[in-house]
Amino acid sequence: MAVYLLRRLLQSALVMLAMSVIVFIGIYAIGNPVEILISPEADQMERERAIRALGLDLPLWMQYLSFLKNALQGDLGRSFVFNEPALQLILQRMPATLELAFGATFIALLVGLPLGLYAGLKPNSFGAKTVMAGSILGFSLPTFWVGLMMIMVFAVQLGWLPSTGRGQTVEVLGLRWSFLTWDGLQHLIMPAMNLALFKISLVIRLTRAGVRETMLMDYVKFARAKGLSPARVTYVHVFKNILIPVVTVVGLELGSTIAFSVVTESVFAWPGMGKLIIDSINVLDRPVIVAYLMMIVLMFITINLLVDLAYSALDPRVRLEGK
Repeated sequence: MAVYLLRRLLQSALVMLAMSVIVFIGIYAIGNPVEILISPEADQMERERAIRALGLDLPLWMQYLSFLKNALQGDLGRSFVFNEPALQLILQRMPATLELAFGATFIALLVGLPLGLYAGLKPNSFGAKTVMAGSILGFSLPTFWVGLMMIMVFAVQLGWLPSTGRGQTVEVLGLRWSFLTWDGLQHLIMPAMNLALFKISLVIRLTRAGVRETMLMDYVKFARAKGLSPARVTYVHVFKNILIPVVTVVGLELGSTIAFSVVTESVFAWPGMGKLIIDSINVLDRPVIVAYLMMIVLMFITINLLVDLAYSALDPRVRLEGK
């Protein structure tokens, strides 16, 4: 285990280094923030002074080396717009995005696993066919359109849920969380459900496919022949085995949920990292964009490692130290 973790940490460091180069070059190529941040009425001296203050007068390779040196010390630069550390801005918005992503993943598992299990155990029933048809809608409907329809129905017409914002928050361990208050939980329901629709469909199809495949295995037939109850066969011998691919895919999807929650956060005015990155792209706030992308890369690497560990725990046949 120790050798495996050490090897993965080394690989992660190399991935972070490679991604920092790609991200820095990509952000440098999309445009010049001077044209947006500096007033066109400013004279040449003011422009040059502002360019030097932002560090944009240096060649690209020197800017990158300066960024890399500061990044190793935990400094990812200062925002051009807010004049605050970019990492601090990201961390301030991160709890909102994390609770939205984890809330969506929880809903996807809570809804998708039972429906997928039912569809796999009774594939020819009307209910199972309805579930599978609904999963196609979950894959097909655009996220922004579903979000707008949810706001129109549940917020405007029925008045059951608030349409925008994060609601009341409480501070825990120095971070602000909304799901711990009733008002915040009400604000969380619609954006989390909107973000979870695609994941629900994915979990349903993965679970159904796993059930159909597992039910044909010899150990399931043997368990039935021993006279075990259908419930025991299903939940002990079938359910545990289908969790392996589900945990793998859902774990990887959690990273994409965090990274691509931009649309949902924009529709529901959710003050997370996604909304911050959209605002930063509009004004070419390079330090914030770079810090956001590097944090996303770090999240993907961490989640992949946790998925590997969970995979090994669920399936003892998998050995992390194996070649």
